[in-house]
Amino acid sequence: MLNKLQLSTIDWKKIKGLIPVIIQSHASGEVLMHGYMNKLALKTTIQKKIVTFFSRTKQRLWTKGETSGNFLKVIDIFSDCDNDTLLIKVFPIGKTCHFLKNSCFNLQITDNSFLFYFEKMLEEKKKSNSINSYTSNLFSKGVKRIAQKVGEEAVEVILAAMVKNNNKELIDETTDLFYHLLVLLHSKNISFREIICNLKKRSCI
Repeated sequence: MLNKLQLSTIDWKKIKGLIPVIIQSHASGEVLMHGYMNKLALKTTIQKKIVTFFSRTKQRLWTKGETSGNFLKVIDIFSDCDNDTLLIKVFPIGKTCHFLKNSCFNLQITDNSFLFYFEKMLEEKKKSNSINSYTSNLFSKGVKRIAQKVGEEAVEVILAAMVKNNNKELIDETTDLFYHLLVLLHSKNISFREIICNLKKRSCI
């Protein structure tokens, strides 16, 4: 979060009391949207930990999500090297774009962000209770059955690893294991980001 010195050196003069702000997903790193803040909008954002812009159209403060409920919870705020642009890392509640997309930019899903999109898909499947969805049906059977599937797939990975010159089978079985493991984590309300944070702590191993 910005300290007092950083706040005092922000250049508000270049755009007549406004500063451009880039909103980025803390979890996936995806750029979600862009807006502007004046001093009061930034102060409100820091105090409430919810992104609040200055709307140039409405000429007033505008809290993202005030109508839709799709708020942007602030995780951290950074200024650039010239102190004339802000980067705010957030946890988005719902879809960021008013066209009901995760981002206002048409960005291709990268390898780094795919798992976080996959988590969102799992959440949707969990809520849908669709009888035609394997994932929804798996959620409905509970943690015990999901954990059993993880065990079964782990055995399949071990067996595939023992087969010489057949990496494709190992890749396929690992994919199945990883999928079921993510379902298990989601059923226990554990996010993939928590696993990443834990891995970072162990990165010296």
